[in-house]
Amino acid sequence: MNEPLAERLRPKTLDQYLSQTHLIGEKGALRQQIKRGIIPSMIFWGPPGVGKTTLANIIANESDRPFFTLSAISSGVKDVREVIEKAKRSDGLFTTKSPILFIDEIHRFSKSQQDSLLGAVEKGWVTLIGATTENPSFEVISALLSRCQVYVLKPFSKEDLIALLNRAMKEDKIIASKNIKLKETEAILRLSGGDARKLLNIFELLVNSSDEGTEITNDMVFEKVQQNTVLYDKTGEQHYDIISAFIKSIRGSDPNGAVYWLARMIEGGEDVKFIARRMLILASEDIGNANPTALVIANNTFQAVNTIGYPEARIILSQCATYLATSPKSNAAYEAIGKALSLVKKTGNLPVPLEIRNAPTKLMKDLGYGENYKYAHSYEGNFVKAEFLPDEIRNTILYEPGNNSRENSQREFLKKRWSGKYNY
Repeated sequence: MNEPLAERLRPKTLDQYLSQTHLIGEKGALRQQIKRGIIPSMIFWGPPGVGKTTLANIIANESDRPFFTLSAISSGVKDVREVIEKAKRSDGLFTTKSPILFIDEIHRFSKSQQDSLLGAVEKGWVTLIGATTENPSFEVISALLSRCQVYVLKPFSKEDLIALLNRAMKEDKIIASKNIKLKETEAILRLSGGDARKLLNIFELLVNSSDEGTEITNDMVFEKVQQNTVLYDKTGEQHYDIISAFIKSIRGSDPNGAVYWLARMIEGGEDVKFIARRMLILASEDIGNANPTALVIANNTFQAVNTIGYPEARIILSQCATYLATSPKSNAAYEAIGKALSLVKKTGNLPVPLEIRNAPTKLMKDLGYGENYKYAHSYEGNFVKAEFLPDEIRNTILYEPGNNSRENSQREFLKKRWSGKYNY
């Protein structure tokens, strides 16, 4: 009777599962794998309340495999090894289905804890399903990440959340008995921030504080749930809106907007690594060669705030944000790699010109690898005209320096050396 609504409504099968159609819809990659009984080790990446744990349980049930769970918050290396041993014993000798080991908050595991999983995953003793709210590229060691398929779980859409509320009113006995009418949904959806668990918790609070036959309105929601309203939700829509405002303020060279949105994130308890990481990306994407020092400062900021933490980290973050905001801007390097990647996709694996190939063996030398290579330092000004692109795309300009003092100097440098080849 004391079981929360979110738990009572937790789906048991894929057909009951709302949202994530890109994974578990009729043509979803994950559904197809489950149907075939092929379950790879995987990591679910997505905000809280999107069904990561639920999906792991469903996969275990539908594939008829033993299911073991660990919480990264409370488990050490010893716990990991013990559960792996249990999983190995449960596997038996006459089945090809390895047990599933589900680890919630896997990004909280230390390197040594993650290392302790490698052998079991590699040998197939367990099929790992990890759940994380943080980017696994930064929080999961590369050796483990390379052995897992990463699936991105998206926040619930408005339609999904409304469908969930309707399901609660129809299928949950306690809710259904009160005959609640859902007149307005904007407020409850906004407060949930795409988190299904939070939505159902708020809805249950409203139902428990209402009489039979009550109509739920926006005003009622704000009145009853005002204590639960937060100024900044690290996992909701506002999280993405505020970081977007912060980045765009810096890109737009407004240090005032930058520190305001920075303050909003700090007050909301945002992860310092997240803020610093975004500034590190911006230093290259939006400033680049207009001021290469920006990347150095952003990288030092990332290292420093990780060491220091709040509250002092706010000073370093502010220094970096205002420096980046007042720095000259260029996205030339960003545009260059975009053009290059597009060109690679169009032209495929073009051969490397013979003169710039590596020739570590006699056979390669005999075949002409590295022959006629012109060593730039042997020529005046440490430069000689040569061809560094495949023949099919020779003379293609991918890097176009921006219009600022530093990159204008780069343009003049390139113009003097490559006149008649690249039209700088």
